[in-house]
Amino acid sequence: MDLWISIGYVLLGLAVGAFLGFYFTRKRFEKELRENPPINEKMIRAMFLQMGRKPSEAQIKQIMKSVNQYK
Repeated sequence: MDLWISIGYVLLGLAVGAFLGFYFTRKRFEKELRENPPINEKMIRAMFLQMGRKPSEAQIKQIMKSVNQYK
């Protein structure tokens, strides 16, 4: 009987640990995305200008579309 209670406590501990780990990891990930957002149009313009090119609006829209496609 004590063996089954021990196994139950271990399984309960694993379930609670997995839930808490998932919850806090998700919160941390959302915080990182808020503080460091993914690429935006302003960043694309800056990259083109660093390469010595003046991007057209169509090029920027095309790149944004391809980036958002993988979200």
